[in-house]
Amino acid sequence: MSEREEQNTTGSATESTGRLAVVGAGKMGGTLVRALIEAGSYRPEDVVATVGHETNVERARERLGVEVTTDNRAAVQRAGLVLVCVKPQLLHQVLEEVGPLLEPDQLLVSVVASAGTSYIESHLPRPVPVVRAMPNTPALMRVGMTALAPGRHALPEHLARAEAVFGAVGRTVVLDEVHFDAVTALGASGPAYGYVVIEALAEGGVKVGLPRHVATEVVTQAILGAATMVLQTGKHPALLKDDVTTPAGCTIDGLLELEAGGLRVSLIKAVMESARRSGELLPPG
Repeated sequence: MSEREEQNTTGSATESTGRLAVVGAGKMGGTLVRALIEAGSYRPEDVVATVGHETNVERARERLGVEVTTDNRAAVQRAGLVLVCVKPQLLHQVLEEVGPLLEPDQLLVSVVASAGTSYIESHLPRPVPVVRAMPNTPALMRVGMTALAPGRHALPEHLARAEAVFGAVGRTVVLDEVHFDAVTALGASGPAYGYVVIEALAEGGVKVGLPRHVATEVVTQAILGAATMVLQTGKHPALLKDDVTTPAGCTIDGLLELEAGGLRVSLIKAVMESARRSGELLPPG
């Protein structure tokens, strides 16, 4: 399947999608609930989320502002779109629980790492459209990045519906599932690498005399600006780097230190190791 990406421009994503069930309102599930409501994709009264333990229901209800329950079966029965956000180790159990209740007119979107659409489809008793998604936490700020792949029974309209949902909270790209461990390592884990880089650069600012809050703001805006330049100009990052690097200037000295410290190789290895681990998360079953 060819790759393509879309960016939300309307601020509203899903019309006439019915009720949304989010099975597993943990970090990612909760992030998506809040982001989709803030984006205007769903009204709070049209969302039901589930948690694993009764003791977490009230806290999740206050945090998300939607109906929260521990009853996965009841939640999916009332939903047009079912968003599964549980840990890979729990997916088999959840599919056995809710699978018999899912109907072909419902759409199941899974954000479970390592779980391919074929795995999910094999654990459902009847054909149900499935779309695999891999978003990241910046979706909460509506600047997320989500990769999508349709399953065997997903029609173009199902994929378009998933794109509309995640397009409301950032960019989307449609990929063949063979790339999902890589996109998990880069897109889903990438923000963590970015935070480490921002933190380290801010520490450098403190070392050369800036107050910590000033150093953090300056470098964060600089990184945001750099990312925006790459996205909006379409230029290769190396060309944009060269634009900043003047002959005999201070930037080239800094870049030489980064090369000497192995930053480039370390980041590449981080993505490689994360991709390897992504392929191991789903237990047999």
